[in-house]
Amino acid sequence: MAGYLTTHVLDTARGCPAEGLKIALYAVSGNSHRKLVEMETNADGRTNSPILPQDDFKTGTYELIFFAGDYLRATGQDGDDPLFLDQVPIRFGMSDPDAHYHVPLLLSPYGYSTYRGS
Repeated sequence: MAGYLTTHVLDTARGCPAEGLKIALYAVSGNSHRKLVEMETNADGRTNSPILPQDDFKTGTYELIFFAGDYLRATGQDGDDPLFLDQVPIRFGMSDPDAHYHVPLLLSPYGYSTYRGS
């Protein structure tokens, strides 16, 4: 198997990569979640290594949790309490054992977008 998982977080309100944003990856099976890894984005808004590298890659259902609230507070974009966006969960499936899955997040204090990237 050669598959792996990456992400890239861009702060669309500030027009720059989202540095220092904590991300957690969970394997999902029914209503069960098992935390696999926790990482933080670097100055380019990416993690320093794949979130799920080739050696650990398995097909299945996963959930990325982006700790947007912590990042928004740290960058002075928090606004009113409670925040509109705090933790952003993205649940997705990976079915091809040889594919590179890239799940980017475009983030602002009041909205986000994601897609399957390349």
